[in-house]
Amino acid sequence: MTEPTVETSDDDLRRRALARTPGGVHSNVRLAGPKVFIDRAKGAWMWGVDGTDYVDYLLGQGPNFLGHAPDVVLSAVERACRRGMVYGGQHALEVEASELVCEALGWAEMVRFGVSGTESVQAALRLARAVTGRTKVIRFEGHYHGWLDNVLLGQRDDAWGVASAGQLPHHHDDFVLVPWNDPAAVEAAIGDDVAAVIMEPIMINAGVIEPAPGYLERVRELCDARGVVLIFDEVISGFRLGLAGAAGRYGVVPDLATYGKALAGGWPVSALAGRADLMAGFGTGEVNHSGTFNASVMTMAATVATIRSLRDDPPYARIADHGTALMTGIRELGARHGVALHVQGLPAAFHVSFGEQDATDHRSLRRLGLDRYTKFAEALVAHGVWVAGRGVWYVSASHGPAELDATLARFDQTLTDWL
Repeated sequence: MTEPTVETSDDDLRRRALARTPGGVHSNVRLAGPKVFIDRAKGAWMWGVDGTDYVDYLLGQGPNFLGHAPDVVLSAVERACRRGMVYGGQHALEVEASELVCEALGWAEMVRFGVSGTESVQAALRLARAVTGRTKVIRFEGHYHGWLDNVLLGQRDDAWGVASAGQLPHHHDDFVLVPWNDPAAVEAAIGDDVAAVIMEPIMINAGVIEPAPGYLERVRELCDARGVVLIFDEVISGFRLGLAGAAGRYGVVPDLATYGKALAGGWPVSALAGRADLMAGFGTGEVNHSGTFNASVMTMAATVATIRSLRDDPPYARIADHGTALMTGIRELGARHGVALHVQGLPAAFHVSFGEQDATDHRSLRRLGLDRYTKFAEALVAHGVWVAGRGVWYVSASHGPAELDATLARFDQTLTDWL
């Protein structure tokens, strides 16, 4: 019997996807993304079904910190999976993964694993409210903490509110929204009814904006003075900025922190780590945290392999060299073409837009040419550089000299054709 012909062109796949999937995608983040179907990926490269190659600086929205399909992770997962995948019980790999995470972070005493950063954030908020007996949470403009009703925020003009049809405004009633990098705003908002302050310690999701000198320290002081739980959302920054993440980089320790993306070599793993006295509420059952796929065999194997790799063969110096050279090269190309390209952030994660002044918070970020860059990002993808329309570039352990040369050449050609 003859096998049926499988349609594999972008147009054919998109037609089929639209017939069975709303918008043809399985995450609304991809609705505005390239209408390209990927066939395979390895290291810092991806190949479309039409054979086009792309140097990848999106990295699956961040998880492929070691590069696509890292052999060390694939081998570990394959070996582990042959013994089973989901037990509904405990196993040795989850114990080892817990030990490795806490040792790598340096400050955390206990950890609970999940599947997505969104759910680990929810666990952190629930735990903070349980241990303090309070309800309010201070959060910051432009920071992202997941897509669920109580944390997803949208902005229209200067007003913040619900971002999606179906969200109810009262889901945000227990949150106090303040500007980022403004310690006086936190001091004014923090009161006896505040259970937690949650923040990206470096605002990577929007703008890659670092904390101002002394800012994290001041927020830590304010939380200590009021008995407020300080939560770092390190889903993006964790393990990307170093084994100890942003807490290690800036020398300020939270009470709880969430991790994901760079944690498991591309596998869907998240973690909530923190002080033992706070985390104990999960262990007694007083505070619920559940999940069928939490600490599954394959994700724990991936976590162990990834953290061992980051510990035993640290890629951070190589990433710093590549990211620094890439940022410099982009700036130089902008100057050569007479374009005010704004590049801000760290070598492992930086932000590109049109403008001249640095952003210090979400308000100043919005004054840059973000919409113009979104259009430019589409042109970059068409020229073989896979990037996010919102301006964030991620560098992986697999990016090297060949990728740098290819990227700058394609960036140069994009500017030539686009201007």
